[in-house]
Amino acid sequence: MKTVEKLNMTMLCDFYELTMGNGYFETGYQNRITYFDVFFRDVPDKGGFAICAGLDQLIDYIQNLHFSEEDIAYLRGRNMFSEGFLDYLRNFKFTGDIWAAPEGTPIFPREPIVTVRAPAIQAQIIETFTLLTVNHQSLIATKANRICRAAKGRTVLEFGSRRAQGADGAITGARAAYIGGCSGTACTISDQLYGVPAGGTMAHAWVQMFDSQLEAFKTYCRIYPDNATLLVDTYNTLKSGVPDAIRAFNEVLKPLGITKCGIRLDSGDIAYLTREARKMLDEAGWTECKISASNALDEYIIQDLLQQGACVDMFGVGERMITARSEPVFGGVYKLAAVEDEAGHVVPKIKVSENVGKITNPHFKKTYRIFDNATGKAEADYIAVYDEVVDESQPLELFDPEATWKRKTYTNFTAKPLQVQVFKGGELVYQQPTLQEIQTYCREQVDALWDEVKRFENPHNYYVDLSQKLWDIKQNLLREKK
Repeated sequence: MKTVEKLNMTMLCDFYELTMGNGYFETGYQNRITYFDVFFRDVPDKGGFAICAGLDQLIDYIQNLHFSEEDIAYLRGRNMFSEGFLDYLRNFKFTGDIWAAPEGTPIFPREPIVTVRAPAIQAQIIETFTLLTVNHQSLIATKANRICRAAKGRTVLEFGSRRAQGADGAITGARAAYIGGCSGTACTISDQLYGVPAGGTMAHAWVQMFDSQLEAFKTYCRIYPDNATLLVDTYNTLKSGVPDAIRAFNEVLKPLGITKCGIRLDSGDIAYLTREARKMLDEAGWTECKISASNALDEYIIQDLLQQGACVDMFGVGERMITARSEPVFGGVYKLAAVEDEAGHVVPKIKVSENVGKITNPHFKKTYRIFDNATGKAEADYIAVYDEVVDESQPLELFDPEATWKRKTYTNFTAKPLQVQVFKGGELVYQQPTLQEIQTYCREQVDALWDEVKRFENPHNYYVDLSQKLWDIKQNLLREKK
């Protein structure tokens, strides 16, 4: 196997992107302007909404697009590509336009998350990585948001690196989990690269390393007096774990005047054990001691634990978050929506299927989020043709996507574009927010949704409707393709 010093992510594309690119070049279509939409069809876990993430990595990818001489030599060796096309790749760079929903935005099925306007070969080659980064991080951010909402304001940390699907799954997964609402991660490199706060205390091996559990606890308290969280379930949580932790706190922390400390449980009946541990800590005077819990948690287990009176201040969530174990595929797709003719007119394109859910919405589009001026809540999304403007002084009627006979009219509203322009003519025109700003934005936007949309079970159908103009265009195309 040939080793490569640094992977060129331009080559992280499905091979048919290159065969199509060569075909476009040979038929003179390489400069034809195309419009592609990234969207998804179903919310993971049958939820009411998803969270968009991954844009920052897409930006970095677009800015570094290139084919090296080594890449071109590899492609030449496949004996499938013309020398003209290989020469074209030698000078390859992205020159198109991209619009995207900002990271942290709640998103809904069938609406454009990312829109790419670019020459055909460019738009085709970036398909795989665009889907990869948006699908993966949106999946993890969505799962993390569900888990954090289940925790009802309690701290949630991402603990899943060792169970992630590869190194990048751990690194960018921790980033996405932070966007979704986690307070930090166990993944050190995610802190180094992205500023996701990393932290941790001890494993069972620390306790086992010493001759006694008490010695292990006291030693740790002496080394880290300001961050003493002790793992109390290595042997017996209530008979020795919590009592030894209290003794270590009394003998090491109390003389220093330190009252901030914690214990963690990673096994057993979390609801029962944390209730009993809380009583023991409070009776010993350690009322400020925080209790953390981990061990294969997800939103449903956390919800149940809190309903059962578990005394938990912080949850560490691993494999079920970092792999989105309950539904580990986001399902975003990248579909052609329009092309430009020689005169520069936008010509809508549609994909037709016997599966109604796979019929695409054609044209270069603009999506508006409708906010009720009286409540500030997000009420619906309105997908229009790119040159349509929503008149906020006129009533706006939308249909329920799941039951088109249902309709709702909005009269006192504000319509805000869902997407922002990220690239223009191949140049970055978007001011990238910090990761902390993205997390804050995500929290604010989720708060703007009605609680009925945020239910875990049978959430309310959020309206996502097409403008009359776009609806008519779609119906005309469907009639043409019969």
